[in-house]
Amino acid sequence: MAALVARDIPSGAYVNLGIGLPTLVADHLPAGSGVVLHTENGMLNMGPAAHGADVDPDLTNAGKFPVTELPGASYFHHADSFAMMRGGHLDFCVLGGFQVSAAGDLANWHTGEPDAIPAVGGAMDLAIGARRVFVMMTLFTKAGEPKLVPRCTYPLTGLGCVDRVYTDHAILDLTPEGVLVRETFGLTIDDLANLLEVPLR
Repeated sequence: MAALVARDIPSGAYVNLGIGLPTLVADHLPAGSGVVLHTENGMLNMGPAAHGADVDPDLTNAGKFPVTELPGASYFHHADSFAMMRGGHLDFCVLGGFQVSAAGDLANWHTGEPDAIPAVGGAMDLAIGARRVFVMMTLFTKAGEPKLVPRCTYPLTGLGCVDRVYTDHAILDLTPEGVLVRETFGLTIDDLANLLEVPLR
């Protein structure tokens, strides 16, 4: 999934990668891609994951894992970072998701379960601030329930904010005309339609 997201991000784009699966996208951007990665904690032009001697405890991604810096990287206050997110300065953000509705609503910070620990982070700012929102998630829960749903039942992160969903079974665009299947992996569109409760195009 991370490689597919990296493939679809154009050169010159400013991008924020959320916690979890999205952080892997940095490792799949080719050298010289021209994509500039932004972090909530105040870094611009983040590179791929750091290993061995490249690890600097002061350089981390959204998941607090060590990362590298690319030439021209810059650092700034956390508040300035959020101003970039909220001000419409990011071309893309890539977020994880617990549920996404056919209308593009996103739920990714809390399952609503009494014992679950909520984790809002900057997802709400990113969901409404980025020009385009990609979500990376498995298409089904461990219990086999669809995460692409007619209507989210978990607390919402943002309304109508998701443009595209990358899953282990398909890439789907959420459009005003409905859910458009761009690619499938191991399943046909008919197979997907039988497993989901949302109409597919």
